Amino acid sequence: MVLFTVTKKATTPFDGQKPGTSGLRKKVTVFQQPDYLQNFVQSTFNALPADKVKGATIVVSGDGRYFSKDAVQIITKMAAANGVRRVWVGQNSLLSTPAVSAVIRERVAADGSKATGAFILTASHNPGGPTEDFGIKYNMENGGPAPESVTDKIFSNTKTITEYLIAEDLPDVDISLIIDVTSFSGPEGPFDVDVFDSTTDYIKLMKTIFDFESIKKLLASPKFTFCYDALHGVAGIYAKRIFVEELGANESSLLNCVPKEDFGGGHPDPNLTYAKELVDRMGLGKSTSNVEPPEFGAAADGDADRNMVLGKRFFVTPSDSVAIIAANAVQSIPYFASGLKGVARSMPTSTALDVVAKNLNLKFFEVPTGWKFFGNLMDAGMCSICGEESFGTGSDHIREKDGIWAVLAWLSILAFKNKDNLGGDKLVTVEDIVRQHWGTYGRHYYTRYDYENVDAGAAKELMANLVNMQSSLSDVNKLIKEIRPDVSDVVAADEFEYKDPVDGSVSKHQGIRYLFGDGSRLVFRLSGTGSVGATIRVYIEQYEKDSSKIGRDSQDALAPLVDVALKLSKMQEYTGRSAPTVIT
Repeated sequence: MVLFTVTKKATTPFDGQKPGTSGLRKKVTVFQQPDYLQNFVQSTFNALPADKVKGATIVVSGDGRYFSKDAVQIITKMAAANGVRRVWVGQNSLLSTPAVSAVIRERVAADGSKATGAFILTASHNPGGPTEDFGIKYNMENGGPAPESVTDKIFSNTKTITEYLIAEDLPDVDISLIIDVTSFSGPEGPFDVDVFDSTTDYIKLMKTIFDFESIKKLLASPKFTFCYDALHGVAGIYAKRIFVEELGANESSLLNCVPKEDFGGGHPDPNLTYAKELVDRMGLGKSTSNVEPPEFGAAADGDADRNMVLGKRFFVTPSDSVAIIAANAVQSIPYFASGLKGVARSMPTSTALDVVAKNLNLKFFEVPTGWKFFGNLMDAGMCSICGEESFGTGSDHIREKDGIWAVLAWLSILAFKNKDNLGGDKLVTVEDIVRQHWGTYGRHYYTRYDYENVDAGAAKELMANLVNMQSSLSDVNKLIKEIRPDVSDVVAADEFEYKDPVDGSVSKHQGIRYLFGDGSRLVFRLSGTGSVGATIRVYIEQYEKDSSKIGRDSQDALAPLVDVALKLSKMQEYTGRSAPTVIT
């Protein structure tokens, strides 16, 4: 057995190591600075209760982006030095974010041990490569992101850190092979590294949620065609195992399903702007093709927690997606057969889910952006299904959003709607399901404008001005009438604040809302997911109950509110931008 020693390394703090809503994200070159990653990891260990470190089991893996393999070795050596008993690593350091949550919650070692937490190495939907982004976040023993009480401690520790512990003489572990546990011994006793199959635990969980046989019958129908794009992220390994090997889809149905450190040079964000190949294949691109698009298409982001769902020449907004899944879950998905405990959405997400909750008499919660808020509700047994407009959907099977789960949920709904029709002339399509939903609940026309890498000072000034304007709604409405007389009056405006019904914690400054008399909304928010500058997100929602008007083109329906949003916020004056970076 290899013996290792523990070294105390002197260090000094780095500025700006504050974890955002999804951990710490910076350029790879920042993380490659001597001691930068080490400082953050030691600050995390120091922020955790002693029993969650000493003698504990932790998971270390991620989306496989550039610098991940180096980071796994560094964190493993630091874990050994800090008294961790064992580290679990997905083969090739690959584990989707939802799979990490599943592993924490479900995986049991031969000696009966379970993980108490995980370092997840991901910058989610941000680009990867030597000059692009890297990220790290810590998830707790419930499988969910560390709460603010922990991330605040981590940040505080990063500002005062003077030393970190590392087992420099611990050999690198070969993470490319699934082998028996590699055992070492140090000053505090044995230390093991277990490299395991990245997909097994997650697939086992999915089989307890969905009826794989019914989905398999759908995919076997000659009238049903299918396409899945992993954007060269970690979802590719799960797509092959689930969609091809378990459900019988043709391997030709998979696009970009080989994980790459730089995501093939692309931007692994599953939206209409960046998932260009899938968008074109589904008949929604600018290029015309004589090839008939598939009936169903989906994409994932780098760490497979986000999803985009498409029908033939038809885009499903994420806000509609979570509402439709919630409306159909009990009859379509075995896991929910006994009913839903409640539903929740992030504040910027459209109010489509609210209408479903009201009609089905379900508990409903509106929370700030960040999955940890859903996790609290789920741990308390108050929420079954939840979602964010930023292409994140999930349920209480884990404590993260889950892109593969969302696709399986849609396939389950399609399988249920077509169970007696697989041999018929025409299947019930994605578009049919969405339009039927609008006919029942009304349509929430919705779009999001992202202004990325804006000067941080200018972004804060813009937001401050929007807050100041809320002191006089009469002046706001006068200005709106000058911009667009056909837009309803603002009846309420605020800066969203959330009091958690489970732990009583209060989250302030979570976005600026303008609420209109006809149920429409404008929301402005600064995002915490970028690595440089600031990202301003503008959310524009127009509610339409009149069934004769739910078939309008979305851009036409939203044009008046878009005009109001950009002029009310003085977007161009503050940012210098004449157009958004991304429209979703």
